[in-house]
Amino acid sequence: MRAIVAMISVAGFLVACVTQEMPDASEGAALYAENCAMCHGADGRGDGELAREIREQGGRAPSDLTMIAQAEEGDFPRAQVLSYIDGYTRGRLPEQDMPEFGLLLEGPTVPVDTGDGVLSPVPRPLAALMVYLESIQR
Repeated sequence: MRAIVAMISVAGFLVACVTQEMPDASEGAALYAENCAMCHGADGRGDGELAREIREQGGRAPSDLTMIAQAEEGDFPRAQVLSYIDGYTRGRLPEQDMPEFGLLLEGPTVPVDTGDGVLSPVPRPLAALMVYLESIQR
């Protein structure tokens, strides 16, 4: 019986140690189409079907998401993008109309280097969206 318990414990440990692979851009593209395109547009340029309505109601126009890296002198700011999407930093900024997407914060995590060389656990859907946004930079 002890041997069986030991084998189950070792198997559980090995499963816990399996590294999740980073999602690819296509996984993030599907999330983007579902959650972001209505405001930011199919190509991420801030021209989604709700963009005009947001501006007419006095809201801030959706950002051109293809220009994130250019605004940061060519470097895609992974940590900043993750924090903005998950809503962690948006509460401190005035006039932020973007909703929070709780579903992006659920599920298994993947290790993401946010630019400091340290791998941080990030919910897979959030990481997938970040990878997609990084892939559409001009």
